Amino acid sequence: MTTLIKNQDVRTISGGILVSRTTNTLPASATGNIFVVSGGRILVRGLVGEVTTAVQNQACTLALGTAPTVGTGSTTALGTATSIIAAPIGTHMAANPGGATVVDLSTQAGVLISTAALFVVNAGNITITTSATNTGSVKWDLIYVPLDNGAQVVAA
Repeated sequence: MTTLIKNQDVRTISGGILVSRTTNTLPASATGNIFVVSGGRILVRGLVGEVTTAVQNQACTLALGTAPTVGTGSTTALGTATSIIAAPIGTHMAANPGGATVVDLSTQAGVLISTAALFVVNAGNITITTSATNTGSVKWDLIYVPLDNGAQVVAA
């Protein structure tokens, strides 16, 4: 395995490039960007979030999506919104195209990422949308493979 450090948050790992986004508060009843894709398309091998500050005990759902900045593409959901009410520290969540966003509220096991969860993202943003203004903070990790020469990802 080769290690490549770029801006202290990107490194090559077996099967793709890992980009980490430091913990950040949840967007307040809005959509926020968690990663920015530039230079072409990427194949996402995994997109995982971990709660670092507990989410308050108030109704709230979380959804992941993409918002391309090239072509005629429109915003696309990476699964349906899932409840994150009172998600404790250590809760994991992952993209699940075609299904509900995977959220493991038990914190006793990791989140399941299957090979069916592979998806292509055009240049643009990978987003998070919440349905309410809740306290809580999540850090994100993305594993990807560039499909086009020059394609890369940075944390938003």
